[in-house]
Amino acid sequence: MSGKVILVILDALGFEAAVENCGWLEGLVEAGQARRWRMRSCLPSLSAPIYETLHTGTPPALHGIRSNDHVPLSKGPHVFGVARAAGKRTAAVAHYFFSELYNRSPWEALRDAEVDDPDLPIQHGRFYSERGYQKFNLHLPSEHDLCVRATLAIRRHAPDYLLLHSFSIDAVGHGYGADSREYRKQVWMVDNALAEFLHLWTGAGYRVLVTADHGMTADGRHGGNSEAERLVAFYDVGHPEGGVAGETVSQLAVAPTILKLMGLQAPPEMTEPALG
Repeated sequence: MSGKVILVILDALGFEAAVENCGWLEGLVEAGQARRWRMRSCLPSLSAPIYETLHTGTPPALHGIRSNDHVPLSKGPHVFGVARAAGKRTAAVAHYFFSELYNRSPWEALRDAEVDDPDLPIQHGRFYSERGYQKFNLHLPSEHDLCVRATLAIRRHAPDYLLLHSFSIDAVGHGYGADSREYRKQVWMVDNALAEFLHLWTGAGYRVLVTADHGMTADGRHGGNSEAERLVAFYDVGHPEGGVAGETVSQLAVAPTILKLMGLQAPPEMTEPALG
């Protein structure tokens, strides 16, 4: 098997919120065009540590990214590096933490916000920050704009691996809590944007994986060990066996699954089997 893969990370989208509000993704599951797993995140259930887990297949206690307060360059091996070493093209439309983890750290916006460099692990990157955001003004790019950028990356560069990361659910969740109309509406809006663009990506030959780094509590936090913080959904759009998987799987399986779909060998550090 050798193919092109898109990983969509919907930051802070908890499992129940996904199932209840992502009508498009759930419709694909119901129609047998996607398979959905319940997935348990690693600890701490924070963004930067889990971004690294999703791309190295190792837990934070092993890879060493401990919090969002300090984001050094990844020690790898990671999906971007393995793909580039194999001659694959990589791209990302994502929060700047991914630039710090896989390209250069610390982040320098005027140097790193847009990159097209074949020597970098993320060769074609378009990165954003949430600098200065407040509850009354979240300063976030719209999901439509993020999907447009991802689609343009596909048309211009045809990456073998593309990361698309949306931060808005997390920002709204911190501001209003997961048990709020604002959070639920934002989940739906992200799903609605995917409904507009996902068929373009699958039509271009991509296998599309959609998941979250962690969930969100009713009082607007994450980082701990509760089910609300740790349980997320994992959708595989284009899986030959659609529907709902019965088991709860580990987040450590994401990186080896991406590499398997690309026809690449997972390094020995990625000990969790790929999802089948």
